[in-house]
Amino acid sequence: MSAADVATGALPPAIFLMGPTASGKTDLAIALRDHLPVDLVSVDSAMVYRGMDIGTAKPDAAELARAPHRLIDICDPAESYSAAAFRDDALREMQAITAAGRIPLLVGGTMLYFRALQYGLSDLPPADPAIRARLEAALADQGLARLHARLAAVDPDAAQRIHPNDPQRTLRALEVWEATGRPLSALQAGGGNAMPYHAVKLVRCPVTRAELHARIDRRFDLMLDQGFVAEVERLVARGDLHPDLPSMRSVGYRQVWGWLRGEFGREEMVKRGKAATRQLAKRQITWLRSERDTHLLDESGDPLTETLGLLESRLPVPGRC
Repeated sequence: MSAADVATGALPPAIFLMGPTASGKTDLAIALRDHLPVDLVSVDSAMVYRGMDIGTAKPDAAELARAPHRLIDICDPAESYSAAAFRDDALREMQAITAAGRIPLLVGGTMLYFRALQYGLSDLPPADPAIRARLEAALADQGLARLHARLAAVDPDAAQRIHPNDPQRTLRALEVWEATGRPLSALQAGGGNAMPYHAVKLVRCPVTRAELHARIDRRFDLMLDQGFVAEVERLVARGDLHPDLPSMRSVGYRQVWGWLRGEFGREEMVKRGKAATRQLAKRQITWLRSERDTHLLDESGDPLTETLGLLESRLPVPGRC
């Protein structure tokens, strides 16, 4: 799709602002809204949950007043939320934004959601009770590490994306492999219906891994200072949540919950939380390297100025508000 096709209205535009955690995506997105006719849509699998604010680095009240984000606080932490649900919700919000004469700006770090939105999701086999029971028995007998290693042997791409401590997604990937004889990653890559938008894809990432790790460490310490532990304590006190829920497996929450249960000390919790966040960033960067047609923003200069110039040359509307 050429710029001329977009300009003539063949497809409306959408902006993807992607990057690893702690790379400054939210700050840039909010700043862009001051200059461009954009409305923001969150692409974050943890920010969808209400009451999970500090540990997800969710924009605060002042930031949301300045730049409202759609698809934040739409689920209770006891609920599950899928890539398919996100795609439906995001397309609905994007249509409303476009109908209002504005441009959707999708910002976040959940790369599977970006992939599902842009390319659609292939039809995956339904859950097979017999296969799932056999895998759950193997999990209890052999442990998650053995099953994740088995997944790495048959579907290395999926194993790279799925955290070794994520039993739900590990079992689902193995279940798909056993049911179809094909890797989950291959089925997902096949896609479904492409989204009816032309995506301008921007990536924000610190120049060096050391800088990214330093940002991650500083932000985790800041979260603790802001009351992250008290936030998790409130969630635990509800009584209807448990550590295996998708919400509670989010980076940071899993480690604080473990500390509150007495599984390790506070110093170890901080160490594990930072390490898990760095591992998340590594997986996000791996995803981004496989993305096509992205523009890596130059972090040595002013990302806002560069982004405005780039978007004004690509969007079929006057760039500045």
